Amino acid sequence: MRRRPAALDVTTKSSPTDVVTDMDRAAERVILAGLAAARPDDAVVSEETGASAGSSKVSWLVDPLDGTVNYLYGIPHYAVSVAAAIEGKAACGTVLDVERGVAYTAIAGRGSFRDGVPIRCSAQADPAFALVGTGFNYQVELRTRQAAGLSTLLPAIRDIRRAGSAALDLCAVACGQLDAFFEAGMYPWDWAAGGLIAQEAGARVDGLAGNPPGRNTTLAANPALFDALHELLVSSNL
Repeated sequence: MRRRPAALDVTTKSSPTDVVTDMDRAAERVILAGLAAARPDDAVVSEETGASAGSSKVSWLVDPLDGTVNYLYGIPHYAVSVAAAIEGKAACGTVLDVERGVAYTAIAGRGSFRDGVPIRCSAQADPAFALVGTGFNYQVELRTRQAAGLSTLLPAIRDIRRAGSAALDLCAVACGQLDAFFEAGMYPWDWAAGGLIAQEAGARVDGLAGNPPGRNTTLAANPALFDALHELLVSSNL
């Protein structure tokens, strides 16, 4: 991905603004080939290729390029995200910040690390002083609802950041660069690795109003902040 060509082959997916490039697919081929060689019996769910069955209890969730629009525009903020789940429960994950060469890793029950150094989420408990990351869906109807909800949420927090990579936003929560992150419409490969990294760094990662995380709104925040921010998101219809 660092050898970005001058011209990218770009197609679209869920909407005209939801893009995929030939570099997404090239990175995915490298990852899938490595998994096939090292773990041939495992299942794989990858963003561009889809799902392949396995005979073991392990499944891999692969996002070969999280932040494709950033990549398309030459914005140096995108990542590779790979996680392994055992019988559906996240077991380990890594998110590589490609441009900065920074690797975030976690193993369930063993903590989270940035380039091998332990990391911890923030202790900010007051939403009024919380720096909150988010992402916006590519579907117009959901984007419209998100825009309306921000008018209620924004006055109640310190500020909003929208950097363009959910995986890196979750890692930012893990190391205290964000106090919280929320987004609706994510797929398992979007948040599996970053979610585990945030959890192992002390954050709570869950859906809203009893819904599971993922396609519904997912919130990651330190436990002291989670409930208050949860109520703000629910009241804002986010």
